[in-house]
Amino acid sequence: MESKHLWQLISFYLSTTLALLRHLVLHILTLNQSPFIIKFMDLILSVYFRLCNLTPCAVDLDDQTTIHFWVTNHRRFDRPSLVMIHGYGGNPLWQFVYQVGPLSRRFNLYIPDLLFFGKSHSKSPFRSEFFQAKCLSDGLKRIGVDRFSVYAISYGGFVAYRMAEIRPDAVEKVAIVSSGLSFTDEQRDQQLRTIGRHPSEILVPKKPDDLRLLVNLSTFKQSTLKWVPDFLLRQFITLMYDHCRKEKIELADYLVKKKADPNLHVLTQETLIIWGDQDKVFPLELAYNLQRKMWVRVR
Repeated sequence: MESKHLWQLISFYLSTTLALLRHLVLHILTLNQSPFIIKFMDLILSVYFRLCNLTPCAVDLDDQTTIHFWVTNHRRFDRPSLVMIHGYGGNPLWQFVYQVGPLSRRFNLYIPDLLFFGKSHSKSPFRSEFFQAKCLSDGLKRIGVDRFSVYAISYGGFVAYRMAEIRPDAVEKVAIVSSGLSFTDEQRDQQLRTIGRHPSEILVPKKPDDLRLLVNLSTFKQSTLKWVPDFLLRQFITLMYDHCRKEKIELADYLVKKKADPNLHVLTQETLIIWGDQDKVFPLELAYNLQRKMWVRVR
């Protein structure tokens, strides 16, 4: 009788252990189908932002629109305020990880998620950079930021430019990094033919090779993601692009379909233009075009 009970006990523990091992193996095998690893890295980046004296906050502009910010914990009035606006390359945690540490020691930082990126969202049908600019400006005003400079890259540059245009009383200085503000219709069409893909297919990737193409076009060193396994890239796409994918595509389509403005507003603010001389998305010629528009102001 005792041996029978012992065997039942051993059988119970063996079956339980095997069930746990099976569950663990199945979980490991499905890691490449869920964004677990990228979420963990996202969490690490969030911790780093907190160590840089930043804290997350959400601002409800109305019952349709919410803007998420990373903001300086304790504002120092002897420091200027700087707003950093990201592009299509993920969210601010990934795009500004190298800049936030040094800049947080010199500025009061305010880093928003653009609408439909990260934790910012809206039920509004508007997809223009003007709408993005107005929402960011209103959000900053809600958290008490009345005067600030703005640093923006790529798509964020379109938004920053419009913020400086509609809020000249609030925006003190502007830094634009590789942003196609000065494209003519002909230049844009030629660049699209050169790339050979619709912008939304690149800016909002679906597959690992799409993401590799986006990074290769955006960086000078083309081997950046060459050795990164596909399952990690799929996780990144799931976390960064599958959320509000339709709205992200509509943002890109809006910029592609709108007619170029031959009379681009000339900013009154001091403006710094930063560009890569090997930029494959926005050719260096666009930087000089934008510079000439700025030169109109100072002549």
